[in-house]
Amino acid sequence: MHGSVELTPDLVLSAYAQGWFPMAERREDTELFWLSPEERGVIPLDKFHVPRRLARLVRSDHYEVRYDTAFAEVIRACAAPAPDRSESWINADILRLYEGLFEMGHAHSVECWHDGKLAGGLYGVSLRGAFFGESMFSRERDASKVALVHLVARLIEGGFSLLDAQFITTHLSQFGAIAISRPHYLRWLEKALMQDGKFYCPASSGSATGASSGAASGDLGLTGAADAIGADSSPGRSVLQLITHTS
Repeated sequence: MHGSVELTPDLVLSAYAQGWFPMAERREDTELFWLSPEERGVIPLDKFHVPRRLARLVRSDHYEVRYDTAFAEVIRACAAPAPDRSESWINADILRLYEGLFEMGHAHSVECWHDGKLAGGLYGVSLRGAFFGESMFSRERDASKVALVHLVARLIEGGFSLLDAQFITTHLSQFGAIAISRPHYLRWLEKALMQDGKFYCPASSGSATGASSGAASGDLGLTGAADAIGADSSPGRSVLQLITHTS
């Protein structure tokens, strides 16, 4: 619990760098608590697995994938009640802090759009070579899974080495998520924080696309992967080839 200490986005970043992250018991709670689990869930980027049916959906480009164009809508959708989730750990403090991190360029959303509507997505926090996945949601079939596949490709392209999933679930295990001990996680985190991961990467031509924060980026996909793989590659094919070449 934070007690009388004023929680700021900078304090949250400092906590992440030490292996901690905040949660609330329930959506209506006014206080947060800090967690550093004995076993931490991580998704090794070089062993990320895309199930065959999901690969077909990604390849089809059924969803238009965007980054950081609707962060507030994504985090609120993650906090909202859902058929498989009546309660949420995302309270008003979490909304305030992570929207602050977004303005600083440290929080990001990956969004799947279909027919002009937000169909699903995820959000998380980037710090150096580490990305801390926070929550995801779907309003249409497998939209959050497609967002995860695109996120992994972007992290690979950007030189990240750690994708923190916090806890292992059956949902995440299908992608190759594993549980590691706290000491192992802290060593992995230390190495990742010595790297300079870029959520927005320069294109292979040398020109930069996108910005580090805000919807003004309008970033619709990987910046350099399509050029590197081939001009005729669709976004879905590009991310799958990038993941396959790395794993």
